[in-house]
Amino acid sequence: QSPGLRSPLERFSSYPKLRGVRHVVQDEPDDLFMLRKDFLRGIATLANFDLTYDILIFPRHLPVACELVRRFPDHPFVLDHMAKPPIEDGALEPWATDIVRLAAYPNVVCKISGMITEADWQGWKPSSFQPYLDVVLEAFGPRRLMFGSDWPVCTLAGTYDKVAGIVAEYVQQLSEDEQAAIWGETARQFYGLE
Repeated sequence: QSPGLRSPLERFSSYPKLRGVRHVVQDEPDDLFMLRKDFLRGIATLANFDLTYDILIFPRHLPVACELVRRFPDHPFVLDHMAKPPIEDGALEPWATDIVRLAAYPNVVCKISGMITEADWQGWKPSSFQPYLDVVLEAFGPRRLMFGSDWPVCTLAGTYDKVAGIVAEYVQQLSEDEQAAIWGETARQFYGLE
């Protein structure tokens, strides 16, 4: 949002490990935060430095995220944590419908991450996540999905190994190439990694 954003980006863009940025939009009191003029100007500025943007939101922000990515059809976006679906409640809607709408924009990929902290921290089972994984797999396809650990936040509800195990078990149904996309190839392409 800073009117002086270009200056630090010029300074930091020389660091090869800087690939993208994110803002914790989920904590903003204004649900329309991503459509503010200052924020939109900042997203436009990222393109000048070849930086991606991670969308960190709750399900209620998905319609606004659709409008954001519609305005920047050539900018690469990644949806963090599948927009934190209401796994503990077992609800799919309106999250699922909004995920399908967002996935219609080809410049958006989705991180499979953050699931266990949206479930019952003590009582989740791997099967708790299947309906949500089904939605993102159908909406984005395996080549627009990437694994994310959400470490260390995930340790509130489980270990890194358990998080990875949920995804490993789920993706067994996919081809080796599709699994490779989720485990790394999508991230490599999205972030422009060697």
